[in-house]
Amino acid sequence: MHPALSVIIFTTASGAGYGLLALSGLFAAVDWLPRDGSAGGWAIGSALVLVTGGLLASTAHLGRPERAWRALSQWRTSWLSREGLLALASYVPALVFLAGWLLPEAVPWGPWGLLAAVAALLTVYATGKIYATLTPIPAWNNGLVVPGYLVLGGLGGMQILSLIMAATDHYHERFGWIVLLFATCAALVKHGYWRDIARTRSETGSATATGLGAGGERVRLLDAPHTTDNFVMREMGYRIARRHATRLRQICTSTLFAVPAMLALVSTLIDNWFGLVVTTALATASVAIGTLIERWLFFAEARHVVTAYYGSETV
Repeated sequence: MHPALSVIIFTTASGAGYGLLALSGLFAAVDWLPRDGSAGGWAIGSALVLVTGGLLASTAHLGRPERAWRALSQWRTSWLSREGLLALASYVPALVFLAGWLLPEAVPWGPWGLLAAVAALLTVYATGKIYATLTPIPAWNNGLVVPGYLVLGGLGGMQILSLIMAATDHYHERFGWIVLLFATCAALVKHGYWRDIARTRSETGSATATGLGAGGERVRLLDAPHTTDNFVMREMGYRIARRHATRLRQICTSTLFAVPAMLALVSTLIDNWFGLVVTTALATASVAIGTLIERWLFFAEARHVVTAYYGSETV
């Protein structure tokens, strides 16, 4: 599939934003988000900025953005509609949570924090299901797609939260261990996904798509249906060389998993403010770069079965 920049930014920013919002609500419930100072306000506010920025970026991929609201009406059958509704609904507990954090005497923030966390997790789950339920795209129709979205959102959110805690002088070594846990889980899930799509091949190909290979004969395209690329091939038949994909996976592994894990361990040993801020900032930048690469690969390596009608012997 063509890796559209708007969708890459959307899934990267909103995933980290919802991860940050969910962790803020959960940490507030167990008193890991300090009530004194501005750490909580920065965390919740940053989450809302990332979520809003990601949602706005997603509209750039639409042909008629002003009609996006119509997609919300298909919530009974469409995960895209459910994601949109959950994204909008999550603003209610998130904003009340933020108001309660800033004005604790006026608003009971505790229950709203947990509700915001649940809404954030459900929204990321719905985003993952949009892709996981697309059976015509074998690389996405995989059981590790949804867990991947959840754990990568958690990693991005936890890393940003660690930076905020360090900058506001509320850092605790437990945050480093949690980042390490998320990085490890994310690495296991993502490498498992890459292994699956390398081993699994769709049964659909030129033979089955045309119905000419019922006896197992090899079917090849005699002549291209178009003299130039059309919309279908540009959007759904995007190709990336294997050596380039391998190289990008290696970079992704380093920036998204190895570097944050290493810096998380280092942060548990540092006891000065400046060192913690530099360490967590570098780790946050590394996670952001790695997530952008991972998202680009997620789209670039996926191919629609419709390409079988355009000469692809396998999908």
